[in-house]
This record gives sequence, C-alpha cells and structure tokens, in this order.
Amino acid sequence: MSSSAQDDGKVFELRTYKSTPGNLDNLHARFRDHTIRIFGTHDMKVVGFWSPTSEEEREDTLVYVLEHASQEAANASWRAFGQDPEWARVAEASNANGQILAGVERKYMVATDYSPMK
Repeated sequence: MSSSAQDDGKVFELRTYKSTPGNLDNLHARFRDHTIRIFGTHDMKVVGFWSPTSEEEREDTLVYVLEHASQEAANASWRAFGQDPEWARVAEASNANGQILAGVERKYMVATDYSPMK
C-alpha cells in the first residue's frame, strides 16, 4: 500500500449502475424505498448517491459510494445481502416487467492519508 494511503482497514466502494432504457426512475425508487434500508441491516454504510451530469450518462446512470470496515467485511456484507430473502422479494418485484439494471461497475478504494474523508 502506498505511503499516502490509510491503513486502518476501512474501504470505500464506488459503484456505477446502468439502467435498462427507461428504467432509471425505477432504479432510484428501488434504492429509495428498499435497498438503502436493507443495506443497513448488513452493515453497509451509504456515503452518498449521485447522478451524472453528462448528456450520455444522465438518462441511465446512478453512482453511489458505500463504506465498509474492511475488504473482508465488504465481501461478507455482499454475501449476506445476496442471500437476504427480503432483497430477493424486492429484486423480483422491481424486475416484474423486465430487468431494470443493465450493468454494474465497482471499485474498492482506500482513503489517502490527507483525505478529509477517512
């Protein structure tokens, strides 16, 4: 690890979601109405959500950041989230008229030693 990176174990996860055409509002609703709360039951701390301003991304893209105690904690949280029966019901209901999510990109990051967010 670089000498300018924090070594307290905490990791941040940057996730970029692409919705299927016409489904960005449905994706927002799923997060707003269900996913954020379910994340909390699995020790997944939401830092924030963002909408891109660029013409090519603003109609189908959602970006968010999660904070995890460690990489191992992140892995365990995602495993538990994926097995959560409530999440399974929410995902099934939100995809009842077709998939709302076209793709996901994720990147794990550690804060630098000079970052205000540590």
